[in-house]
Amino acid sequence: MGPRSHHLSLGFLLLLSLLPECLGAEGRLAHKLFRDLFANYTSALRPVADTDQALNVTLEVTLSQIIDMDERNQVLTLYLWIRQEWTDAYLRWDPDAYGGLDAIRIPSSLVWRPDIVLYNKADAQPPASASTNVVLRHDGAVRWDAPAITRSSCRVDVSAFPFDAQRCGLTFGSWTHGGHQLDVRPRGTAASLADFVENVEWHVLGMPARRRVLTYGCCSEPYPDVTFTLLLRRRAAAYVCNLLLPCVLISLLAPLAFHLPADSGEKVSLGVTVLLALTVFQLLLAESMPPAESVPLIGKYYMATMTMVTFSTALTILIMNLHYCGPSARPVPAWARALLLGRLARGLCVRERGEPCGQSRPPESPPSPQPSDEGVHPPAVPCHEPRCLCHQEALLHHVATIANTFHSHRAAQRRHEDWKRLARVMDRFFLGIFFSMALVMSLLVLVQAL
Repeated sequence: MGPRSHHLSLGFLLLLSLLPECLGAEGRLAHKLFRDLFANYTSALRPVADTDQALNVTLEVTLSQIIDMDERNQVLTLYLWIRQEWTDAYLRWDPDAYGGLDAIRIPSSLVWRPDIVLYNKADAQPPASASTNVVLRHDGAVRWDAPAITRSSCRVDVSAFPFDAQRCGLTFGSWTHGGHQLDVRPRGTAASLADFVENVEWHVLGMPARRRVLTYGCCSEPYPDVTFTLLLRRRAAAYVCNLLLPCVLISLLAPLAFHLPADSGEKVSLGVTVLLALTVFQLLLAESMPPAESVPLIGKYYMATMTMVTFSTALTILIMNLHYCGPSARPVPAWARALLLGRLARGLCVRERGEPCGQSRPPESPPSPQPSDEGVHPPAVPCHEPRCLCHQEALLHHVATIANTFHSHRAAQRRHEDWKRLARVMDRFFLGIFFSMALVMSLLVLVQAL
């Protein structure tokens, strides 16, 4: 080992031996500074040299997490980091007199703190100050960083649910000091979102800050406050999948009752089943929504769909009555035969089996009454043929009776077929009407999600 290495080793050992003394000296200087600062200090009074001078407090808020949004009780729970900065006129020192010590950290309960509280607090418990340290600099600047879980009242507007956006304000201000004694101002134009944890239900658009100066009825002096407005937009994907899409599919299924054959006996049952399913979804929605004057958008859609299904079920019952008109029913009126069985049937392609679309059989007029057996008379001129039918009056009477019965049965069957065909025309017509209504209403609601 050479002389140079020997000298370096000695210097290193000397530095190690002096390090505890240096650290101990710094600690002793900090204790001495603490005793000198708080020898005659009180935290009960405003730390200003002139009592007529207002103390400026700078407020900075960092949003960390949205814990809960209770729409029913209209309470917003947030996790915030709150920083307050002010200048204490009685906590100043010369760093050169204390070994260059320019800042110390002491418990916040030892210094004066502004009584800034959340005005729109929705918690029954009294406000509790966080037991964190403050950073005290040699020029008297005090910085107090404290975490806080706030429960604030927020007016929730669910008229556009689940595609709604909310504005929730958090108003901070002094509880006892007016504007002439304490002036609070925000740092920057908005709260910080740098450390925000994304929420699964809400998307944060921003949190702008605004300073106001208000005069209350109790006091003559103005009171400044700072309001941070949290702008939220609901993430509607879960609600669309769980509440909206099932209702859309059910509403599109309801008009198909008009396409179901009447002989199946399930036309009315389908409408009632759809109505019960919509009622269940309506109850699920009512449990999650707060009682409010404004009906949510999805609630309006549910009510419109239930009304449509109710009318479609009622019309299905009326159309089934037309379908089951028996042979004893009256003939289809002339105007219905010309308008519904003629033009409307051709337009809706309601045709008989084997008949091409767009062409319908011409409306048949009611059959003319057939002559009865009373009109069968023997010829005026006597017939001398022994085998002529004119001599078989009983046989002619039975043949006329059979013919009349056959024609009456054919006429009754035609009337019955006309009523059944009229029911099919009405089914096809209302199928198009109600399916178009359900499709338009569903598209109007789904467009809001885009």
